[in-house]
Amino acid sequence: MPRLSRVLNAALLACTLVLPASAQTSERLVLSDVIAEVRDHNPDIRAARDRVSAAKARPAQVSAYDDPMVSYEAWNAPEPFRIDHADNNIFRLSQKIPFPGKRSLAGTMAARDADVAEQNLRSVELDAVAAATKAYYDLWMAHQNILIYSRDKDLVERFAKIAEQKYAVGRASEPDVLRAQVELTRLINRVTTETLAADDARAALNALLSHADDEPLGLPEDPPPPALEVSLDDLVVLALGNRPELAAQQVAIAREESGLRLAKLNYLPDFEVSAGRFVNYRARDGVGAMVSLSIPIAYKSKYDAAVTEAEARLSAARNDLRRVEDGIRREVRQAFVRARTALEQRNLFVSTHIPQAELALRGTQAAYETGKVDFLSLIDSVRAIESVHIEHIEATAAFEKSFAELRRAVGADVPRGNGR
Repeated sequence: MPRLSRVLNAALLACTLVLPASAQTSERLVLSDVIAEVRDHNPDIRAARDRVSAAKARPAQVSAYDDPMVSYEAWNAPEPFRIDHADNNIFRLSQKIPFPGKRSLAGTMAARDADVAEQNLRSVELDAVAAATKAYYDLWMAHQNILIYSRDKDLVERFAKIAEQKYAVGRASEPDVLRAQVELTRLINRVTTETLAADDARAALNALLSHADDEPLGLPEDPPPPALEVSLDDLVVLALGNRPELAAQQVAIAREESGLRLAKLNYLPDFEVSAGRFVNYRARDGVGAMVSLSIPIAYKSKYDAAVTEAEARLSAARNDLRRVEDGIRREVRQAFVRARTALEQRNLFVSTHIPQAELALRGTQAAYETGKVDFLSLIDSVRAIESVHIEHIEATAAFEKSFAELRRAVGADVPRGNGR
């Protein structure tokens, strides 16, 4: 008997030592605060914002004319080079002028690129928010699992004391007491494993927040009552009107349409105008002007190739639009099915499995105390209710993560309903 007491005391001490400090803090981690911080500090989002700023600076550059040119010419200067005695000193100012519409179309294309960058920013924000939400509920699930295993550890402690008392009066065997030690050891390992899982989830969330991996975080709040009362068809319609990838592809089509118009305008000539002041040594001073234009017909084949390229780019952009639409429908359907499946599983645990397992445990506990069942049956009941509670938490977390994926697939907030 003293040997068994020492074994049990050592097991109980080990359980106390492995409980994580994070599981004992009362500080709360609110999902809305996490999302707000992700929007402000996530490096992917900040980089996407910088790309938008860079893209918005392009239209003013490509739509402007080339810089004017100032030149000086000296003709028929006597040797040694005496420019003050040159027959002609010409000071000239020239400007290249593209055919009307070419630079404005180039600016329009650059503006469309900026619009695409803005939609890409929205896409990056949606990705970061969805990833942060899933990491948040991974952390919540790990903490809930720690609580479940810790609660079961307390339950097994109580049963171990009953077994020890019964063993002392000859109503239980030594293997019953040893089984209690084995079960306590198993729970120690489970708490340790879940503590490591919590550390991993915390590191993933800190990375999205641009924090150090080991920066402390509070305990995640319980999710709201899960519900999914909107139809799949409504979600698809919502997605087709909100997904930034779709808007970006529509902008890309508009860009390629401008590119095709620009390619056709390249068949038309560009101009150059100049004005000059003539300072002459032996004759009167004067002024001059010149107008020149390019001859695109000389190398027409390259402009034909440019139009062919622009037409192919436009066709590809339109095909990409259909591809994106098909992909969005598929993503919404897949996320909806995952969320619906997790919701049904969670509701089944709440309405059926958990009440049944708890009732079975109470009955087995009473039967063991009166000697009607053995200790192994009692441990089986503990493991059964433990498994049910763990699966319930997993199904709840799976729903919240699937719901986050559904919001990402739709590109907008999704009504949850009232829950059950």
